[in-house]
Amino acid sequence: MAAGYSGTPLLQKLGIKPAMKVKLISEPADYYTLLNADISQQLCKPGETPDLVHLFVTGAASLEREMKKLEAVYQKNPALQIWVSWYKKSFLQSQGKPTGELTEDTIRNYALQNGLVDVKVCAVSNAWSGLKLVVPLAKR
Repeated sequence: MAAGYSGTPLLQKLGIKPAMKVKLISEPADYYTLLNADISQQLCKPGETPDLVHLFVTGAASLEREMKKLEAVYQKNPALQIWVSWYKKSFLQSQGKPTGELTEDTIRNYALQNGLVDVKVCAVSNAWSGLKLVVPLAKR
């Protein structure tokens, strides 16, 4: 069964539609398996502006570094959807790893301090959670 409890396919949870340009950052090797779809033809080519970014981070430093790089993108495309995924605490514990400082609240606080809001959360896999960030409607 897919991660989470809804039974909704991940592609649908993330809102990836066929016409969208997608940028993946530090995605796991099994990303297309998780999606149950090959979206390789939708991946952004150099110079293209994405409609959706899926960023995978393992700590606060990688979150800040990658989100700073994305600022110009969401200024150019205020309708950009950014999914930020981080390791679930339960997954890290099952691997005997420290649970780290990265949580949903860490990502939400970063977003709010940088002109974004969170609008949705979902289970991406047994290992990853995801939080969807967007530019607030009033600022588009």
